[in-house]
Amino acid sequence: MLQPDRTQPPAFQTIQHVTIPVAQAYTLDNGLPLRVVNAGEQPVLRLELIFRAGAWHETTPGAAQFTVRMLNEGTRRRTAAQISEAFDQYGAFTEFSPGNDRSSLTVYCLARHLPALLPVLRDVLHEAIFPENELQTQKSIARQTLKVNLEKTAFVATQRFKARVFGPGHPYGRSQQDEAIAALTRETLVDFYEKHLSGQPFTLFLSGRVSETEVKLLNEAFGTEPLAAEPPKSPAHPVRVTAHAPELVERPDSVQSSVRVGKRLFNRRHPDYFRFLVLNEVLGGYFGSRLMKNIREDKGFTYGIHSSLTSLTHEGYFAIGTDVKKENTVQTLDEIRKEISLLQTELVPTDELETVRNYMLGAFVGSLNTPFEIADRLKTIYFDDLPADFYETYVEHLRDVSAEDVLETARQYLALDSLQEVVVGGK
Repeated sequence: MLQPDRTQPPAFQTIQHVTIPVAQAYTLDNGLPLRVVNAGEQPVLRLELIFRAGAWHETTPGAAQFTVRMLNEGTRRRTAAQISEAFDQYGAFTEFSPGNDRSSLTVYCLARHLPALLPVLRDVLHEAIFPENELQTQKSIARQTLKVNLEKTAFVATQRFKARVFGPGHPYGRSQQDEAIAALTRETLVDFYEKHLSGQPFTLFLSGRVSETEVKLLNEAFGTEPLAAEPPKSPAHPVRVTAHAPELVERPDSVQSSVRVGKRLFNRRHPDYFRFLVLNEVLGGYFGSRLMKNIREDKGFTYGIHSSLTSLTHEGYFAIGTDVKKENTVQTLDEIRKEISLLQTELVPTDELETVRNYMLGAFVGSLNTPFEIADRLKTIYFDDLPADFYETYVEHLRDVSAEDVLETARQYLALDSLQEVVVGGK
């Protein structure tokens, strides 16, 4: 039998093109949009009801989060325990997820159990009552959790960084406050529920091994309810940044400092999105990045340092984050600035750029293994109003980014005096 030559690495091919299944578009009888991702071999489904009802739409801080998380705490027909039991007996898993821009109700289940679960989900959506005793319990848990988190330097650093990037009153910059949680009332939650959830339009995403039977079931469950004639308008939230000098939050008892460096930037719709994506990967986006090699491998200041470009519906931001010993804080900041300056003055070597692009393409393809992951990509296209071929051309866009593009992008967007800096701990 022919033995492989183990002195030679196996051959590999670079990724040239990625094809993503198209979501099938349906419209329920009452006009609700349904998108179906029919993929996978197992009879498992993920049903998502997605509302434009995130923090962006609230007038009282915390209203979206508590309203969505309390949807399963009791309805006119069922107690919280009965709701939980109804899902558990069919092995279903549920998520009630409030977000910055949108909120969602999600159910994972076997396809054959969907008919039994839809009435429960419909009940939760249309008949929630927000019991006062449950609200007090949830508030108590949230306040205790917040108290614990405020002792963590990383938590406070992230809070302070976002507040400086967008402004403390902006939905993307606002953080939980104990006083705001304590002041929340049941009436506030009911008001948010009635204005943004019950009777309001939403989008359904169904992924997994789907047939026309499931589409019909969803139409029967959600396509007969009348919807509000005119949904609430999306409010405007101007960004108000009032401070730019470096911020230090002293924690004398802490042995480490949490560092955040970055700025308000842009989202996926920006023409320079892919250029900055590659720049970010080179700088700190993966384990072999420059920041990791310098600050973790060479200096030994941290277990990990990472940079990212976060894309939101209305905005985007760039951030570098790490935790280091207090005595290494100043040198860490110096090294971060040095690595950014190098990207602004020297071209990324061809082999390094090729490694980064191949890593990004491999990670992208690896994120498309399940119907649910594919649906997540298609949701991004749908809700961010992106071109239908945004991910079909992903490989092409990354391949088009040159070393000159990376250098120019670093010069244009990462001027050192434009970056916000927050340190919680000490210097």
